[in-house]
Amino acid sequence: MKKNLIVYLSFLFFVVLIEKSLSEQTSVGEIISGDIKLNNSIRLELPKGDWEIVRKSSAYDYGISQRIIGIVQIKNNEIFQAIEIYEGLLGGMYQSTIDTAINEIVFKNRYDGCYKRPEYYKLVLYRKGSTHNCMYIEPWDLPKEINNPEDPELRGMGAAYSYWAKEYNYKVPKIVLTSNHSYFSRLVGGNWYRITYILNPKLFNAPDSRFQTVETSEYHPGNIDNFLEHKEVMEKFLELSIERHKSFEKSVKSKKRHKLKF
Repeated sequence: MKKNLIVYLSFLFFVVLIEKSLSEQTSVGEIISGDIKLNNSIRLELPKGDWEIVRKSSAYDYGISQRIIGIVQIKNNEIFQAIEIYEGLLGGMYQSTIDTAINEIVFKNRYDGCYKRPEYYKLVLYRKGSTHNCMYIEPWDLPKEINNPEDPELRGMGAAYSYWAKEYNYKVPKIVLTSNHSYFSRLVGGNWYRITYILNPKLFNAPDSRFQTVETSEYHPGNIDNFLEHKEVMEKFLELSIERHKSFEKSVKSKKRHKLKF
């Protein structure tokens, strides 16, 4: 049972989500803007501009309801921003097993998670019992993440993006900046929310990246002090990410004592 739940949660965990009410009111290919209503009580404000829904998924099993949507913003025929949102309604049955599964996904995944990694520019974490509140930012090799991520369980998850970009001949930037925001607590209904923001550095008028892997990128923490213009861009992204996380905490009704201290 535990293993099945871990696989089931992992299957949907990292993908993509957003919609006018995360109901059946939106569909892939629809253009949206403004606020996004996650459910009857939680609303998320989108960055300005039009966004296209590229992927939408939902599943229900083991008494668990999970919903996912991915949206992308295009400028000059290039991916400029993307947002992935996951909502897991995990109250009810098998709570202890579900909590263990979430713990393994968030803190024991060897490829990614809420723990220190060399590619993370910033990690801020609150953790107590089964509750966690986490934000971390890092550079990504976006084509690799879409087409061939290191985590074998995620391979194929980016197929909708890859197909969509090829169909419309959109350019996929090589190095992007990402922020990841995750909150789960049994004290606030036992629902798990995760948002990933993906941002093309051109949004901050960044200089071109000469190095085309995460490890060699100017934005990697091990290199960034040698590239002051890129570091300035990353600091602007960090500031934006902190404000987004504060808004995220408010949206998911985080307990005051669970909020991150920046």
